[in-house]
Amino acid sequence: MVSRGRAVALVAALIVIALLTAASTVPRMSDVAVFAAPAIEPQVVDAPSSPAVSLSSKLFRSSSDAVVVTDSATREDWKTVAETAATRHVPVFAVRPATSADVEAELHRLGTRSVWVVGAGDTGFHSTSQFSTTQVSTPSADLAGLRGNPAPDGPRPLVFAAGPLEPDLAATAAAGGTRLVDVAVPDPRASGESVRALREARGTVPVIAVGRAFGDTPTFARNVEQAVTLPEIPGGGQLVASGRRMVALYGSPGSPSLGPLGRQGLDATIARVKGIAAQYQRVSRELVVPAFEIIVTVASASPGDGGAYTSMIDPAQIRPWVEAAGRAGVYVTLDLQPGRMNFLTQAKRYAHLLAMPHVGLALDPEWRLKPDQVHLTQIGSVGAAEVNATSDWLAGLTREHRLPQKLFVLHEFDTDMLANRQQIVTTRPELQTVIHADGHGIPTVKMDTWRRILVDLPPNVVMGWKNFYTEDTPMLTPSQTMNVEPRPFFVSFQ
Repeated sequence: MVSRGRAVALVAALIVIALLTAASTVPRMSDVAVFAAPAIEPQVVDAPSSPAVSLSSKLFRSSSDAVVVTDSATREDWKTVAETAATRHVPVFAVRPATSADVEAELHRLGTRSVWVVGAGDTGFHSTSQFSTTQVSTPSADLAGLRGNPAPDGPRPLVFAAGPLEPDLAATAAAGGTRLVDVAVPDPRASGESVRALREARGTVPVIAVGRAFGDTPTFARNVEQAVTLPEIPGGGQLVASGRRMVALYGSPGSPSLGPLGRQGLDATIARVKGIAAQYQRVSRELVVPAFEIIVTVASASPGDGGAYTSMIDPAQIRPWVEAAGRAGVYVTLDLQPGRMNFLTQAKRYAHLLAMPHVGLALDPEWRLKPDQVHLTQIGSVGAAEVNATSDWLAGLTREHRLPQKLFVLHEFDTDMLANRQQIVTTRPELQTVIHADGHGIPTVKMDTWRRILVDLPPNVVMGWKNFYTEDTPMLTPSQTMNVEPRPFFVSFQ
């Protein structure tokens, strides 16, 4: 028979064992709902002071550890921090006067207990009663004691950011098990990489954009949908001027006198422009895409049928060049020299070619005559209303056929050629407008033309530059051309 004293002792022992067993099965904070599961629908998160904080708010429900980095941290410190974030799955925040309040608030939201501070200097935190701080003097050694969180599982978000990429944002993205896509401009259609990432993740993982530069959530969602469904342009993506430059041969097939594009056959022309693009690639940080600028309506000295002083080439003659260029990764711009016709009437003649995803349009006002003018006696010009009517039609064609953004080139070497230039609409999202400077001669003369054209540019335009094989003395080299400021997006050769 067991005595009363021994029975009490036995019960007490059993209670202790039960409590110890229960304690061993209670999950640590870092094991409970550490990672959030954002909605699948695309969304934009604001990043007023700290993109890393904004992303952390979407990726993490909690984290018992976090790393804070001050401005005194070195590149090697950041390298170690990034490796730690990726392996220990903890958020990382750069702290400075502009971000300290938001970082501190995020640490409280996460329920962080241990803050590891890399770099000297004050964090600027006002209340640290919730967590302890460990000053890290040697990150490679000291951060080894950081416990961290379990690795995330299940679908993780695809995150978009627009460069330059902040290191704490990259580290926090890695900590949360996400794929971070850095785009040149805040748009998921910006590059081939961003489009591929979206197509691979389509409908299976959340898609997040960090920063209001991507627009509001409906705008971002619409751009995501277009990135997934619209065709791409040569060089990848669906935005013409994002992260790339173009180098073009100018002229008309079978017409050597109109430019270098017509001085050899189709295959040789493709090889030639790719060779020029390769030369420019050696001096360009951005991708260089080869291009054709094909004159499809040619200004003439005689009135011709109807007295229009222009000859319109049959689109069927141009189609083989356009199709072969597309297969070869060469962008095409159709150039109009309309004489006494208007640009819109001529553009519509080539609608079937312009309905291809790699084909844009160029207007050459030098050859747009008034009713009493003739070529080589007067220099033509065009008003804003005619340009706007043409761009409106082209934008509508792009929407109707669900095409990627198109190049819309306006040639100019004299400020009178584009009358009322400030009234030209250059903000249609379907088009990227290029003001193309066509000055020729010695470099100082070309630069004078360039500077005149740059004055009071309309918004949202990029610049084009033309090199002349015979009329420039000397013609600029690729390095010299890429040193022109602002650096030309579109460089053509005549």
